[in-house]
Amino acid sequence: MPQDVRFDLPFDTPVSEHLEYARARHLRWVWEMRLVCSREGFEEYKSWDLPQAAARTYPHASADDMVVLMNWFSLAFLFDDQFDATRPDRADRIAEVARELIVTPLRPAGSPPRVACPITLAWAEVWSHLSHGMSLTWQTRFAASWGRFLVAHCEEVDLAARGLEGTLGLDEYAAFRRRTVGIHHSIDAGERSRGFEVPAQAMAHPVMERMRDLAADTIGFMNDIHSFEREKRRGDGHNLIAVLRRERGCTWQQATDEAYRMTIACLDEYLELQERIPRMCDELRLDEAERDRVQMGVEAIQHWINGNYEWALTTGRYAAAKEGAVATAELAGRGSVDDLLTV
Repeated sequence: MPQDVRFDLPFDTPVSEHLEYARARHLRWVWEMRLVCSREGFEEYKSWDLPQAAARTYPHASADDMVVLMNWFSLAFLFDDQFDATRPDRADRIAEVARELIVTPLRPAGSPPRVACPITLAWAEVWSHLSHGMSLTWQTRFAASWGRFLVAHCEEVDLAARGLEGTLGLDEYAAFRRRTVGIHHSIDAGERSRGFEVPAQAMAHPVMERMRDLAADTIGFMNDIHSFEREKRRGDGHNLIAVLRRERGCTWQQATDEAYRMTIACLDEYLELQERIPRMCDELRLDEAERDRVQMGVEAIQHWINGNYEWALTTGRYAAAKEGAVATAELAGRGSVDDLLTV
């Protein structure tokens, strides 16, 4: 099955020693913030094991910061699942909430949201911690990436609401997936997790820009493969395998094989560019401290590629079969048992 598909990644990444400490505090926070509102929703959420994903993608975060990062993961993933394909009017509410999520980083930290629901209240609290100690340059970069992700999410929901889901061609979908996967700001958060910032001139260099794009493509395509059974069950046409099968008129297996080949091609190009990082640093005449920060930025990308992959192999989020209220919700086109967009 697609969740069992393996990739031979050329680097190993650590797992945070604070996983269990942070997990307990995170799960209590999720319940208290009403990001899950039912026992069924809570059990399903726990099966996703997002704390493991955070511990693998941000292995150097402090214990307290690990809690913040887990909390951020929860609201991002749960918001992504709020669209109900049986209610086209839902798109308007999602757009309203998304706008609030976008502007939160542009307001003074700690500002109360103007659109109040569990998701926005949780994000206002998380952002006040996530932005702490980071420069305005970093906050602006994160906010821009976060905004592009949320706008793309709204576009995806709008396509589905208008009955146009699954109509993008392969090239259109690949460009769209780079935005919906939300990796650029996730890599940015790797800087916050270790208390450093990649030098601005390195971040703007074409090599680094392309590496970040290829990381997003690699992770997005891996995710499409591993999450395919869940998305097929929900009737979600925004998946690389579904796009390939429709566009090329091939079998599901042939589409899966081609999706795998495309993922490996992105990873190979990423690795080639990674080898050019020392030359880039020479070109920019970076000093030793700046080079160290660039290297940590590269490691932040590696942590996401490998950490997300290791988590995806075991998470209950992508399980091939579901039962009870969760199965009912997914068969109705929803990714969540609970409604998190109303007060």
